[in-house]
Formats: sequence, structure tokens, C-alpha cells
Amino acid sequence: MPNTAKALKSFTPAPESTSPGQFPAVRMRRSRGSEAMRRLVREHDLLPRHMILPVFVEEGLSERTPVGSMPGVFRETEQSVAALAKSVHDAGLGAIMLFGVSHNKDHVGSDSLRAGGLLDRMVKRVKDAAPDLLVMADLCFCEYTDHGHCGPLSPCGTTVDNDATIENIGRQAVIAANAGADILAPSGMMDGQVGAIRSALDHAGHEGKPILAYAAKFASCFYGPFRDAAGCSLSGGDRKTYQMDPCNGDEALRETALDIAEGADMVMVKPGLPYLDIIWRVKQEFALPTFAYNVSGEYAMLKIAAQAGSLDYDKALLEMLMCFRRAGADGILTYAALDAARLLQK
Repeated sequence: MPNTAKALKSFTPAPESTSPGQFPAVRMRRSRGSEAMRRLVREHDLLPRHMILPVFVEEGLSERTPVGSMPGVFRETEQSVAALAKSVHDAGLGAIMLFGVSHNKDHVGSDSLRAGGLLDRMVKRVKDAAPDLLVMADLCFCEYTDHGHCGPLSPCGTTVDNDATIENIGRQAVIAANAGADILAPSGMMDGQVGAIRSALDHAGHEGKPILAYAAKFASCFYGPFRDAAGCSLSGGDRKTYQMDPCNGDEALRETALDIAEGADMVMVKPGLPYLDIIWRVKQEFALPTFAYNVSGEYAMLKIAAQAGSLDYDKALLEMLMCFRRAGADGILTYAALDAARLLQK
């Protein structure tokens, strides 16, 4: 039990009315009487640097297009993403996370494995536009395969071939690192993927590139709008054979421990809001930089509720993001990152 909890358990408040020499009753409200006082004793903060903006870059677009299921979110062109990157840098956000929307899909996602492919081009475009902005490259194949799964399918055609996928994801990591990605973020939940990426990066001369592992990624229904935005809806089957069962918490710690042992420098829990308990447990157990992904469904719920007049978007957004910080998240991936930065700078 934490020291604070032990102290409270043994503490009996004095009566409301006290005589000289007695301790007065505890008054929790004394530290809440003004904004200046509340700010003085505030336990957690929320700053633009705590947030990472996920961005979709679609090849072949002539102008950025709105994502219907995610109000305020666009698929960027390969040209418009440069201006967006500058805005992200100027807003003081911690980083940008890039997702490709490929028009050159095949069974293995080979476009992401070659120099000159979309992954290579979009990373270079952002680094050229904003050299000081940290670029996270999502490493997965769902955006690049014609079936929408996170790697080539096994011979039976019903699930992902784990070993073939991790061999390819090492090559994908090197493509992204060569293009200038600062942080490599594998999201496919394949066994051994972090170790494969670490080995591939080290052999390619990228020993200094950190890995942000999607260490606890659950098979969640909150990803729907993302799959619309990234163009990676499944042609058949589901992802339950590799993403985690939402019923399991201890398993999330085992997954995280394995990724750390393989060389992960940072870890992520995805989704965010329904898994605050997992964020807390991961941070307490491993004390590694821990990130939360405020996923597309969570963002869409907030936006649509605000449009219906059910809540104040600005206030609800900041409260929601603060809850991730309170749970232990060092950083938050959120589609509302620029909105939050604007509000925090008022």
C-alpha cells in the first residue's frame, strides 16, 4: 500500500469544533479556493509536447480529402503533408506519426519494402519540411496489403504468417530509417517483431534509432474510423489471432515485458480510454516511456457528441487527455493534438 494510503487509513480527523491545543479538522477545500492555488498544487500537467499527431498520407491525391467518419481529420496529399508538418512543429507538439494510404497494394505489402515507395517518400517529405520535428513511422503492412491484414497470409489463407511478416518488417524498418524516421513504431503484434527490427536496424547502421513498440494492442471495436481513413478494412477474417483479447490484463504485462527484452525503448497501450488500467499497470511495472493511443473511435465519439450538443468539445478534450497523463502516459497519440495545443496556448 502506498505511504499516502497507509497514512489515511490510520488517520482520524479531529472534530469540526476544536479547543486550543487540538489539531483542526482537515479542510481539503483550502487548496481549491482560487485558480492560482489550484495551479500551485496541481499534480499533473498537459503540454503540447505530450502529444503526437497521427497523419494519413494518400498517394495520388490532388487535394486533401476529409475522412467522413472522423470530423476534422483529412487524408493528406504528399504535398500538403509538408505544410501540416510545419504546423505540427510550430505548435510545439512532441512528434508526428505517419500512416500511408497506398494505391499499390499486393499480398505482402511490397510497396513499403522499397526505396521510392510511399513509406519512403512521405517520411522524406516531412523531414525535409520540418527537420527538427520528430517523425514516428508506423511499421505495419495493413495499409499496403490487398487483404488488409498486418502481413502476408499463411498458406491456409486464414491468418498472418508470423515468421514471414517479421522478416519483412525488419526490411520495412530500414526503409523508414534510411528515409529519416526518428522513431520506428511496429503495430502488427507479431511475435518477435521488435527483435527483428532491432537486429535489422543495427545491421543497417541505425543503432541509435529507438523503437516504440505497440506492446499492448487490443483487438478493439474502437478502430473502425481508422480503417476507413487508412484504407485497410479486411477482405476476410479478423485480427483476433494476433491482437490482444480485451478481457486480458496480465497478458498485456507479459507482452510488454517481451518487447522490452527484445529491445523496445518505449511502449504503447492501444486503445487508450477503455484501457487506462493497463496504462497505469505498464507504467508502474516497467517505468519506461509509456504512450497511449487515443484512437479514432474515441476521437469520433467526442466530436460527434459535441456536434450533437451533448458536451463542450474543448473542455471534454482537455479533460480526456489529462486522464491519460494521470494514468501514467508520458505521451498521447491523438487526432485532436493540434486542437489541444491551441487550447493550451490560450
